Amino acid sequence: MTLNFEIEQRPDFAILVAKLSKDQKIQAEPSAMASMDPHIKMKTGMKGGLLKSVGRALGGESFFVNTFTAEGAPGEVVFAPGPMGDMQHYHIEESGPSLCLQRGSYVANTEGVEVTGKWDGVKGFFSGEGMVLLKATGSGDIFFNTFGALIDLDVTGDYYVDTGYIVAFEDTLSYQITTVPGLGIGQKLKTFFLGGEGLVCKFSGQGKLWIQTRCVRPFINWVQPFRPHKKSSS
Repeated sequence: MTLNFEIEQRPDFAILVAKLSKDQKIQAEPSAMASMDPHIKMKTGMKGGLLKSVGRALGGESFFVNTFTAEGAPGEVVFAPGPMGDMQHYHIEESGPSLCLQRGSYVANTEGVEVTGKWDGVKGFFSGEGMVLLKATGSGDIFFNTFGALIDLDVTGDYYVDTGYIVAFEDTLSYQITTVPGLGIGQKLKTFFLGGEGLVCKFSGQGKLWIQTRCVRPFINWVQPFRPHKKSSS
């Protein structure tokens, strides 16, 4: 069943307005729902069993998923993600590529889409962004959010992105964690410890890649000096 939706308030404070047909369902991350019609019914539970729920949790999402159903009549439900930024829709086909999502970017999906954890091994450990990505497969619609604005790229060949700016990518792209190209060993060590640009993700192949214009770590570093500090008692 085709989902009727709109993404409003872009690009700074994007929200998803899902207009469900009678008995149509949509699943979303807990706490994402901002408003809904009174006959929309919400049910919370694990999706896909214990192991898949654990995989999602390791990928930075909730152990549980909320399912919203328009019972008896069409209805509207609005989702607002946590980060201030844009939102993107992606339609998954069973015969097409799967979608890999960075931790914290998942918002919602329709029936027919399965979102599970994807073990990222040592690559994820050294990236500093988490050892488990989320992977969306099946057939249907999925929505993900960004921190800041969204840049949509069609990659052919090689492309480098700082790990903190990656939002999502098609699994037709292979990737590896590496250092900034063109640096010698001494320069790599100096850049890693002093320059703040040590590790990047090198994508190879052909496929779509989405990156965001803001990164959480630099934002936190910028905010830190303005935070009030409690004076210690003498």
